[in-house]
Amino acid sequence: MLRNWRFYFLIILLLTASLDLLWRIVDLGVFKRSFLLSQGNARSVRDITLNAHRGIIVDRNNEPLAISADVVSVCADPKILSISSEQLQQLAVILGLKPTTITRDILAHKTRDFVYLKRHLAPEIGEQVENLRIRGVFLQQEYQRYYPEGEVTVHPLGFTSVDDQGQEGLELAYDSWLRGISGKKRIVKDRLGNIVEDLGVISAPQPGHNLAISIDRRIQYIAYSELKHAIEQDQAESGSVVILSVKTGEVLASANYPACNPNDRSSLKVACYRNRVVTDLLEPGSTVKPFSIVNALESSKYTPKTLVDTNPGHLKVDKKHVIYDDKHINNGVLTVTGVLQKSSDIGVTKITLSLPPNSLLDVLHRVGFSQTTLSGFPGEAQGVLPQRVQWRPFVLATLSFGYGLSVTPLQLAQAYSILANRGILRPISFLRVDKTEVDGKRVIAQDVADKVLAMLEEVVEGGTGKRAQITGYKIGGKTGTAHLAIAHGYAADKYWSLFAGIAPLSNPQIVAVVVIKNPRGQYRGGLVAAPVFANIINRSLRTLNVAPDNLE
Repeated sequence: MLRNWRFYFLIILLLTASLDLLWRIVDLGVFKRSFLLSQGNARSVRDITLNAHRGIIVDRNNEPLAISADVVSVCADPKILSISSEQLQQLAVILGLKPTTITRDILAHKTRDFVYLKRHLAPEIGEQVENLRIRGVFLQQEYQRYYPEGEVTVHPLGFTSVDDQGQEGLELAYDSWLRGISGKKRIVKDRLGNIVEDLGVISAPQPGHNLAISIDRRIQYIAYSELKHAIEQDQAESGSVVILSVKTGEVLASANYPACNPNDRSSLKVACYRNRVVTDLLEPGSTVKPFSIVNALESSKYTPKTLVDTNPGHLKVDKKHVIYDDKHINNGVLTVTGVLQKSSDIGVTKITLSLPPNSLLDVLHRVGFSQTTLSGFPGEAQGVLPQRVQWRPFVLATLSFGYGLSVTPLQLAQAYSILANRGILRPISFLRVDKTEVDGKRVIAQDVADKVLAMLEEVVEGGTGKRAQITGYKIGGKTGTAHLAIAHGYAADKYWSLFAGIAPLSNPQIVAVVVIKNPRGQYRGGLVAAPVFANIINRSLRTLNVAPDNLE
């Protein structure tokens, strides 16, 4: 009887254990299945980001200016990393790092499961790393931006970060268009971090869009090389050149010096990659005088032949300020054309002070000063004009010959393009415009613009802009020289040297502005900036196959 009791007890115990085990199987396999799967996947299934290819930037002729190249980055998982001293030495040699540097980076991130050892390496270097078969070291596919033209195009293009995101210039302005959308791929890893199964792509990466910009690679190179030569020759601080298409408002070139190579990130300094053409302000000096003459002609009180007496070579304004012409020369009696040709501060002051005080400000505002060009370029400066309530005769006088206001080289080029367009303001574009001519808004009467264009030709033919002459072409333009503004006044021996011009005058195609900051020795715009303009435009007109219009 006792034996039977023991037997049945053992049977009941085994049945209970079996039922408990069966229940556990059902519980884990049915009721907790989703939870257990999620926990397992959390430990073995990983989603890997698939980087999207950034769009290519091309110039107006579809020549590549910015492309993304395939590169690999070497990464490590400090939690599972297992590396021998020999492997560490070999890895350091391949990556061009010190073994202590690799060890320090890993120890600094030992609680993480991901750390970069070195980024943006050639694929063949990645293969060498893979061949070492180091547990916990792996590769990540990435893209690196490459700029074929280097420092020549850094100012309009800008550059991207190490993560291929736009940081400056057009790379920043159109980052969302260029960047694309990253994808994802799901994989299964074992406990050692090795990939044991590829579960496929969850979402495919969508490459960024290509971007066609207005810059002409050939014209950009011409502008940059001539500017660089001039800056080095004149030992100047810096300089800028901007060239616009008259009919479309496109920026054909936007060059500055000094510059830096965006392919070498160690050389990227603010002073070198800032696009001074759109971000830097300056007082334009006598390059403003054509618009003072526009003001005179619009009043109907003056014509190109109206006489202006500049005797005796100086003019007192507000009873305490004395204005002189260049080199204190007495130019005597000049026509309005002669005032512009000789760049007479006295002449333009007398003209402006004889007119309503707000009329000049109205002209300057109409041609785009004190407002952005709406080009869309990041960091574009607006510029400054005096307020109407501040008018005093001397303020108005200095405004008429280019002091007391500030403009960007791009604003100045846009203003001259209005004259080249016979009075029509066209929008500025850093993107390619697939039209031969863009609609605009008339801001100056056509006959007034035509008369000023004729005067600008006289400036180049027999005035201060002689060195801007180009054989075979009619050129119109204006020189400018202005003292650099400093704290509490102006520097006595530092200058802006400028030239703004239009070519060819019979059928204007391009407008260019050249700015040289603080040249040593010669500093007048006609001696420093005008020859640079001539060299750039001479080569540019021939590159663009613009027919000569002055073969007599």
